[in-house]
Amino acid sequence: MSLAIVHSRAQVGVEAPTVTVEAHLANGLPSMALVGLPETAVKESKDRVRSAILNSGFDFPARRITLNLAPADLPKDGGRFDLAIALGILAASGQIPAEGLDTLECLGELALSGAVRPVQGVLPAALAARTAKRMLVVPKANAEEACLASGLPVLAVDHLLEIAAHLNGHTPLQPYQATGLLRETQPYPDLSEVQGQLAAKRALLIAASGGHNLLFTGPPGTGKTLLASRLPGLLPPLDEREALEVAAIHSVASHAPLQHWPQRPFRQPHHSASGPALVGGGSRPQPGEITLAHEGILFLDELPEFDRKVLEVLREPLESGCIVIARARDKVRFPARFQLVAAMNPCPCGYLGDPSGRCRCTPDQIQRYRSKLSGPLLDRIDLHLTVARESTVLHTTPQPGENSARVAAQVAKARQRQVQRQGCANAFLDLPGLRQHCGLSSTDQQWLEQACERLNLSLRAAHRLLKVARTLADLDQVDAIDRRHLGEALQYRPG
Repeated sequence: MSLAIVHSRAQVGVEAPTVTVEAHLANGLPSMALVGLPETAVKESKDRVRSAILNSGFDFPARRITLNLAPADLPKDGGRFDLAIALGILAASGQIPAEGLDTLECLGELALSGAVRPVQGVLPAALAARTAKRMLVVPKANAEEACLASGLPVLAVDHLLEIAAHLNGHTPLQPYQATGLLRETQPYPDLSEVQGQLAAKRALLIAASGGHNLLFTGPPGTGKTLLASRLPGLLPPLDEREALEVAAIHSVASHAPLQHWPQRPFRQPHHSASGPALVGGGSRPQPGEITLAHEGILFLDELPEFDRKVLEVLREPLESGCIVIARARDKVRFPARFQLVAAMNPCPCGYLGDPSGRCRCTPDQIQRYRSKLSGPLLDRIDLHLTVARESTVLHTTPQPGENSARVAAQVAKARQRQVQRQGCANAFLDLPGLRQHCGLSSTDQQWLEQACERLNLSLRAAHRLLKVARTLADLDQVDAIDRRHLGEALQYRPG
């Protein structure tokens, strides 16, 4: 047979569209042409595949070989198609049977010796292969990752000869059995290690319960970063869908290896990060920090030190839960439903309002410092809290108080009420959901409107205040929002 078809998968954002590798052998001068919009790394596969086939003991056809990667308008990059191309050539030349290729999808880069090297973005391809009801052939180094797609038969290979022997029926491969190495988790820092700061711990409880964004303001050394790092340990565990979304994102990000799979991510970019580093980008779009924080925490320490233009790119993702990166040829959509936690000093020196009286900043300096943050961005932060300095007595042993397990149990109860009632956390309620689940009595409605007028709150800020009040009611395990919930929620809005 001079024509063979092998299935594979490309990588576009966190999606894995199908790619059909067609290999055709014809009479004529020996040559090999690769078509179907291949980029440089794919074009170079011709040389890798030739050497891999010869060094594996097969005959390389001395004929005119045409390789087509369909669909033709989808850009293909990387070495992920090497294995599929090699199998297509071997099947078209009759060295392996073509019949068994219909039920397989193949990913893997070939070494010149014929060894199969790992590639990135295997998990999205595995999820797509499971939907297509095909078996997936991957390098052995990627097998654990592919097995996260439960119910998918995975064949793990180290060499081209292994899959060739399987297809020829000489040495059939058994589906890979996952060892669970990627499911090993690390304990989160415990809240009991934070000394004092009862008001800040209360804010963490509210933020975790409703998925609300949080801003800590206070002098250096008051524990703002320490508090923020405890938030992931208070959040409910990821469900199967959320965990697979997070794992798929980290699978396609070459600089973020897939590990500790079921845990929520905690990303802490430095304030020198650029816009593309935060939102993603590049000629071949890669996920940025906000996508790597999907279903987890994005912590921005020293918030005013970030470039203002960089911070402004957070505004749309905070509302929509995704980021769209447009390039000349296409658009790539990355999920970005993260919880923003930020920390900042109250003034350039950091000691405004500190009992020590060390602050010497002028009103103009303070105003310039705070003006680095735009009103629309601050409007999207639900909870604003000033963190005061605690006692300087050093404790070498943990102090009694709330620990993460106890607070996480309260959070789980509140989240369960929200999911049963509306299917999402309170922070993600849309306007119809807000009207349906955050109703107030006429007197409380009038009181809230007057309070918003006095504080000059925008309509967005008023809606977010209502969501916080809804979370406070859920923490109290009551259905109706009352005045005390509104009053506490108002305490977290800057006047």
